[in-house]
Amino acid sequence: MAIIGELIKSAIEFTDKFVKDPDPIEAQKQVLEDLLETAADTAFGRHYDFEAILNSENAVKAFAQTVPVFDYDKLYKEWWHLVIEGKNDITWPGSTPYLALSSGTTSASKQIPVTDDMLAAIRRSGLQQVAALANFDLPPAFFEKQILMLGSSMDLKDINGHLAGEISGISASKIPFWFRGYYKPGKDIANIDDFDERIKEIAKQAADWDIGSLSGIPAWMELMLKEVISYHKLNNIHDIWPNLAVYTTGGVAFEPYKKSFEKLLAHPLVYIDTYLASEGFLAMQKRPDTAAMALVVDNGIYFEFVPFEEKNLNEDGTIAENAEILTLADVEADKEYVLLISTVAGAWRYMIGDTVMFTDLNRHEIRISGRTKHYSNVAGEQLSVIQMNAAIQEMEKQFNVCIHEFIASTIHRGGEFVQQWYISTDKDLDKNAVAKALDENLRQNNKNYNVARTRALKGVEVEPVPVEVFYKWSEENKKLGGQVKIPRVMKEEQFLEFEGFVKSQI
Repeated sequence: MAIIGELIKSAIEFTDKFVKDPDPIEAQKQVLEDLLETAADTAFGRHYDFEAILNSENAVKAFAQTVPVFDYDKLYKEWWHLVIEGKNDITWPGSTPYLALSSGTTSASKQIPVTDDMLAAIRRSGLQQVAALANFDLPPAFFEKQILMLGSSMDLKDINGHLAGEISGISASKIPFWFRGYYKPGKDIANIDDFDERIKEIAKQAADWDIGSLSGIPAWMELMLKEVISYHKLNNIHDIWPNLAVYTTGGVAFEPYKKSFEKLLAHPLVYIDTYLASEGFLAMQKRPDTAAMALVVDNGIYFEFVPFEEKNLNEDGTIAENAEILTLADVEADKEYVLLISTVAGAWRYMIGDTVMFTDLNRHEIRISGRTKHYSNVAGEQLSVIQMNAAIQEMEKQFNVCIHEFIASTIHRGGEFVQQWYISTDKDLDKNAVAKALDENLRQNNKNYNVARTRALKGVEVEPVPVEVFYKWSEENKKLGGQVKIPRVMKEEQFLEFEGFVKSQI
């Protein structure tokens, strides 16, 4: 009998039963007040007079009226460059021991400050996620199994006295002592910077581990599982890890990967989605009957929401000066919003780059719908990533294939526009048939796209390429593995560069 597992499961169920979720609106007001009070004597807090905001009749309103919206470039240029140079008390009190390196999918490499307060908040959110496991039907034995976390390297680099790496590597380097017996692949393997070498070492050690859950970005997790299966000549991953029951995913939508992922399993897993970004742990799935995630409303992050409408955005995807900005109390279900966050790492009204939709207002649950700059609207088609993902899933069903990756762009063709897609599949397809079906699906499910197809947007083209081309491009242009995500939508200039790379490989 799994006695330790029984004890852990009982403790989790007790916590879940007796520790109630806070009122989200009141919790957010308290978070904002705590942020303002703590940062009042920083250079940023003095510049925007946080004391006056706190002493106003309505701190939420005064904050919104006083502090401008920042994206990374603006915050770096005006404030964060001082943090990275090693200055203290700039946007958050004290020193900043870590920098999260993020190549992102919308701009060049970023160096995002990570404070001790942020790491503590991430750990607390992790405990909230553990407590939420009580809502999933998991046997006691599961809580004795090991967790394989496939993140970026824990071998952090020195930048101006800061330890720098991707957020998953920083978080893994701070794993508490009591968790180390459960954590795989262990520090030695996790310190290997080269992703291919790391997964080879994982494959070599895999038979010695009893893995109960996985955590990591789907594309790289799938590569790792394939390496383990190939190295040990297995039918599926459950041949070596029979107790594998849970996959905690994050970073990108899992649904487009689900069909190909489950080909590597003997049976489906419990899938739990999370929203851990370089800027903080923002949301997590807390119940099994939805793929939506509940915002973490009481733990060092204050949220604001900009309706994802043309009037609120500049051409470059940044927030317009007079944009409508809402609090959690004002949002509506099934509408897209650009997410702004203020955090215990000294981000203030910071546009993280993601768009979200609320699926349940009472539970403050969201889905990530896309990126502000990963949105196709060149010819009036107004296609979001969530609509593209849905169309790709429908193509998988219609043609009985797995589509591992895709990148799309609307490009000029003479005086007209064509939407071009590169996709990877597990078997050969008639690309013209796929293009026709994809076009029909988008026309049926997006009225703006349908109108665009009667005007400037003259057609859809699909080009199948091996999935390895996507990964090689990612490796050469960014970095393979870790938190890096493959973009779904590109601007024409970047897409033509990608197209040139594809043609050089096939």
